[in-house]
Amino acid sequence: MDRFPPTPMSDLVDEPCRYDLAESTSPPLRLGTLLTPAVRDELDQLAVAYGTTPGDGPLRALIAKDLDVAADQVLLTPGGVAGMFLLALVSCEAGDHAVVATPCFPPARSVLTSLRVEVTDVPLRFDDGYRLDVPAVLAAVRPTTRLVSVASPQNPSGVRMAARDLADLVAGVAAVAPDAVVLVDETYRDAAYDDAVPPSAATLGPSVVTCSSLSKAYGVPGLRLGWLTATDPARYERLRRAKFTTLITGSGVDELLAAEVLRQRRRILGERRTVLRDGLATLTDWASSRPEVELLRPDAGALCCVRLRPSVSPERFYAALPALDVRVARGSWFFESDRVFRVGFGHLPPADFAAALERLGEALRP
Repeated sequence: MDRFPPTPMSDLVDEPCRYDLAESTSPPLRLGTLLTPAVRDELDQLAVAYGTTPGDGPLRALIAKDLDVAADQVLLTPGGVAGMFLLALVSCEAGDHAVVATPCFPPARSVLTSLRVEVTDVPLRFDDGYRLDVPAVLAAVRPTTRLVSVASPQNPSGVRMAARDLADLVAGVAAVAPDAVVLVDETYRDAAYDDAVPPSAATLGPSVVTCSSLSKAYGVPGLRLGWLTATDPARYERLRRAKFTTLITGSGVDELLAAEVLRQRRRILGERRTVLRDGLATLTDWASSRPEVELLRPDAGALCCVRLRPSVSPERFYAALPALDVRVARGSWFFESDRVFRVGFGHLPPADFAAALERLGEALRP
């Protein structure tokens, strides 16, 4: 049996599309905007050598300050997905049990199944705004559960977990499965539409691990720079050793540039928040004029979920898209019905985004 079944989501990076509404990042950052004279000097002097397993100290300190944890509780990873893999690797063995709230970022589930972990899905509902159903998640937790995975804001919907719900989840899991870790994916946390970024879940207790990256909110997925937080020293050490035995260290070039991204975070995020607000407004206006769809407004992020009304055939809709050179992220990528699809509104330039929505409207016509 293939432990890594092919997924059409790989088309996002492997297959070009003129009007790609499936992409979920903020506007891509251009390298030239980071290369100040000081950064150029740093690159000139950078030894292309091994770094350390935890990652660059000053970069971890920048991340830690924002999350209100210590630098030695931050482990750098090549993207958030590598952090998910490392946590699954140190937390679960074949036959162990995990709980995943869906819809979700596909690797949140696939890294577990690739390790032969038994996964119980807890479907959240579009009609409920994809809000976290704490009783339903806790009902799926067993005394032997090793990992519970949620996201805030969620991918694909951009819906944020309420602080009270997250606290109740952490306490409830600890009461039922004291050996379980709660993973909170915070990749879109900084992709707010204003300056009101909520506190990280990293400080909620030793059973909580968070993962994130610069890919989505900052628009730099090419740097492959993410991180885990673990406030339990023993768990952090297991994660550090797992990183060494699988990856050794990260890229010094990526870490140097990532530090500059965070030093310029106010400017970078400010520019992207303006684009995200404008893109969401354009998408909301479009959806309000299309009786064939309903839009679930996100709390943060460059993405949201749209649902086809019963009058629209999902098969006909998706079949029409290739000829229009437009792509959306179908719900089945995220363990949801294909009547739901994800739309990214931060990646394309405004004129291209408007053209993409016009073409999407053509695919909705009978």
